[in-house]
Amino acid sequence: MSGEPGWRQGHVVALAPTGSSARIITVRVPGWPGHLPGQHLDVRLTAEDGYQAHRSYSIASAGPGDEVELGVDLIPDGEVSPYLVEVAEPGDALEVKGPLGRYFVWHDDDPSPVQLIAGGSGVVPLLAIARAHAASGSTAPIRLLVSVRSPDDAMYRDELASLADGGLDLTWVYTRAAPPGWTAPVGRADVAAFAASTWPASAQPIVYICGPNGFVETAAGAMVGLRHEPSRVRTERFGGR
Repeated sequence: MSGEPGWRQGHVVALAPTGSSARIITVRVPGWPGHLPGQHLDVRLTAEDGYQAHRSYSIASAGPGDEVELGVDLIPDGEVSPYLVEVAEPGDALEVKGPLGRYFVWHDDDPSPVQLIAGGSGVVPLLAIARAHAASGSTAPIRLLVSVRSPDDAMYRDELASLADGGLDLTWVYTRAAPPGWTAPVGRADVAAFAASTWPASAQPIVYICGPNGFVETAAGAMVGLRHEPSRVRTERFGGR
């Protein structure tokens, strides 16, 4: 246990690749209180010379238990993600603080349609929501739009396909390269793309948007422009990791 208030010591228990430059990291944290779908945590690393770096990461899992799953995309010039993606091994110690965030969460007793919009690794907390939705047996309709550079860059691609088989309405947007046989336009999502692939404002969905700053600003602006109530458009954004 870390000596500082709020920080807990955990250990890496499992690692798996996902996408072209990302890793799924499962951390066991004794005393972890559980967390809601959409929440995040802070990870802190301490070098041998005492230098510390910490970054926030969304949690891909949800619910009770002392294990948390992180989906981390490599930021080459980052201070934390290169270690997590390229160096960390099972048994390594990590300090974590959380769970954090109460705004960007989904509750399984909310009957509102759910609209999830992800840019790149912003899919991680939205996967947590989609997983929780499936596990709860919620009858609220749910849609997910994921924007990625190419199929190879898509994190959790196989699991998302499985969730789609189970009722998740899934739309892919490819900004640079699409799979063979793809007939939709390749390029960044615009207002027309959002209008065609998301719930209309008349359905009164709760909208969750996560991704890089520019993507989140574009997507949120598009949804408000499509007459969604701003108070029902929730955003989570990130910069360097």
